Amino acid sequence: MKGFLTSIIFTAAALSAAASSPSEVRFHNEESDTLRINEILISAKAENGNAKPEVLISYIGKQLLGTPYEASTLEGSPERITVNMDGMDCTTFVENVAAMAYTVNEGRTSWRDFLYNLERMRYRGGKLNGYASRLHYVSDWIIDNAHRGIIKEVTSNFPGVQYAVKTIDFMSTHRDRYPALADSAEYERMRSAEIGYRSHRYPYIKSSKCSSKDVIKAMRDGDIIAITTKTPGLDVQHLGIIVMKDGVPHLMHASSAKKSVVIDSEPLSEYMRKNRSASGIRIIRLVY
Repeated sequence: MKGFLTSIIFTAAALSAAASSPSEVRFHNEESDTLRINEILISAKAENGNAKPEVLISYIGKQLLGTPYEASTLEGSPERITVNMDGMDCTTFVENVAAMAYTVNEGRTSWRDFLYNLERMRYRGGKLNGYASRLHYVSDWIIDNAHRGIIKEVTSNFPGVQYAVKTIDFMSTHRDRYPALADSAEYERMRSAEIGYRSHRYPYIKSSKCSSKDVIKAMRDGDIIAITTKTPGLDVQHLGIIVMKDGVPHLMHASSAKKSVVIDSEPLSEYMRKNRSASGIRIIRLVY
C-alpha cells in the first residue's frame, strides 16, 4: 500500500506542471465532481486496466448511466475547462468518457490527469485559448485529435460508405445563437476556424444502411458514433456510443428526450429511421 501511495504522489507531482491550473477550470461542484471522476477511474482501471479502447469506452459510459441531461454546460465567460459530472449533453458525455478511458490507459486514476486529457481532446492543438479554440464542430474535433494520434475515424473502412461535401459554417451564420460570438474578436476567430471547412468532404454511412448486416458486423461495442445531419452549415447533430446487445447495436447517449444518459431499448437502426433530420453516422475509435 505504501508503494502504491508513493506512486500516486510521484505521478501527481510529475504532472503538476503540465496540468491546468485551478484558475483555468470551472467545476459544477468541485468536491462531488472530482470524487466521482476518481471513483470511475479507479473502478475502470481495476476492472479493465489493460483492455482495448472500446472496452474501456463501453465500461466507463455505463458508469454514467442515469446522469441527468443538461444542455450548454460548457458556456460561460471567460472560457474555462468546464467539468460537470451532475449534468451532461451528448458532447460532454462522449468527451468525459473518452478522456477517462485515455487516462486509465495511461495507468492514472486522478481527476487532475483526467483534466489534462480533457483539455487535450476538447481544444484545438490540445490547449485552451479562448472560446474559438474549442473544437465546436465534430469534423474539426476528429481532424484535430486524429492529427495528434488520439483518435481515428474508421467510417471509410465500412461497407457502403458514402461521402458528403458540405460547407460547415453554422456558428458564424447563426451568430445570434452563440453569446460568446457577440465579441467581435471571437467571432472573427470562429470564422477563421471555419475557413478550413468550406466544401469539406467527409465519409458517412447512410441512415438506411445502419440495418445492413455487413455494417453491423463491422461495428464494435464501445465505438463512438457521430450522427450526421441534413441541416445546412452543420456536419453532426448528435454523439453517442455503441452498445451491442445480442449482436445488435444500440445507442448509449445523453438523451434530451429522456432527460438522462441512457441506452436506448430500440436498435440504432430504428433510432436512425425515426430521425428525419439525420443523414447517417460516422464511426470514431480511441487510439493508444
